[in-house]
Amino acid sequence: MEEVTIYTDGACSGNPGPGGWGAVLMYKDNKKEISGGKENTTNNIMELTAVIEALKLLKFPCKVNLYSDSAYVVNAFLQKWILGWQKNNWKTADKKEVKNKELWQELLLLTKTHDVTFIKVKGHADNEYNNRCDELARNAITNL
Repeated sequence: MEEVTIYTDGACSGNPGPGGWGAVLMYKDNKKEISGGKENTTNNIMELTAVIEALKLLKFPCKVNLYSDSAYVVNAFLQKWILGWQKNNWKTADKKEVKNKELWQELLLLTKTHDVTFIKVKGHADNEYNNRCDELARNAITNL
């Protein structure tokens, strides 16, 4: 199985407010940058969108190392929140509807196609690719 490295980030100017997302995909010697934005959204929606859009670009099943500074995204998988949400009919432990359910469901489908390892990185630190994703996301907001 081919191995791909993906970095993602989402940003919002106000929360909710105008938002952007960015991703850097690396495969062998190739690097691709993607980004997008939305007029009225939340930081969490942009974080999820970055991951989804990056995974949707992959043309065949891959082993993916996915780096994100979003505890929301990473912990949903590492701490198995997403399994509990599914089991509880997309309700949280305190019986509330899971926010952004449609995005989580789309991401879950993509993780069935690809072998994704979620890795938490420290945001706004010295990680070149995380910083580049942040820049892409912020530029997407200014281009709305």
